[in-house]
Amino acid sequence: MEILIRKYNEGDLNEMCNIWNRVVEEGNAFPQEELLNEKSGREFFSSQSYCAVAEKTSDKAVCGLYILHPNNVGRCAHICNASFAVSENSRGLHIGRSLVLDCIEQAKILGFGILQFNAVVATNTYARRLYEQLGFIRLGTIPNGFRMKDGSYEDICPYYLEL
Repeated sequence: MEILIRKYNEGDLNEMCNIWNRVVEEGNAFPQEELLNEKSGREFFSSQSYCAVAEKTSDKAVCGLYILHPNNVGRCAHICNASFAVSENSRGLHIGRSLVLDCIEQAKILGFGILQFNAVVATNTYARRLYEQLGFIRLGTIPNGFRMKDGSYEDICPYYLEL
């Protein structure tokens, strides 16, 4: 399967919201609890510094996405943050890797100096392994930093990469 990573457009919003909402509903990776609808999704994705989608070239279906934005303001505005989501039926196909690599390049183009992930859930071993393979440095562990869908707490591991 060939995948194209490209900037999102309005026609992608429905599929983007569906993929995003599924990760939110799973309750084990994103801090958000509110689902996106057409209006809130449009506002959310358009407010990012950059958003991209992974598109299957065979049928033009969106199978993943990322958002990229500043992690902070002022004297820390050179640090950006990103979130990644891959559709359930496309996981394990290395789409996440392609999304992260594209995100790194876009962050450089936008002038960011550091890409930081604030809250990688410790049990998200696939993401953690990918980030480490790509050179991200783990900053430590924040015990019980993430409330899982079932109400239990899991550790989070912040990561960063100098761009």
